[in-house]
Amino acid sequence: PLLGAEVLAAYLMFGTVTGILMALFLDTAGGAWDNAKKYIEMGNFGGKNSEAHKASITGDTVGDPFKDTAGPSLHVVIKLLSTTILVAGPLFIARVPK
Repeated sequence: PLLGAEVLAAYLMFGTVTGILMALFLDTAGGAWDNAKKYIEMGNFGGKNSEAHKASITGDTVGDPFKDTAGPSLHVVIKLLSTTILVAGPLFIARVPK
């Protein structure tokens, strides 16, 4: 018994909130970079073969893994964290003698 229930609950809440915010950021940023490339390819900011298009290709290369893998995989990490804490939690909660 090393930690109290409050510490374990705080760890679970912090991990969950951080994971959700990180997943939202990665998913939104990846989608924005992907949409920027499509917008430029429609003829805006010089269209294809412009400097903006070259930069958007770089952004799309980073954005695709963000929205397709990194964002959704955090869902698995949050579930794993919750399950581990709920199953192993009683081992870490200090028992108060009566």
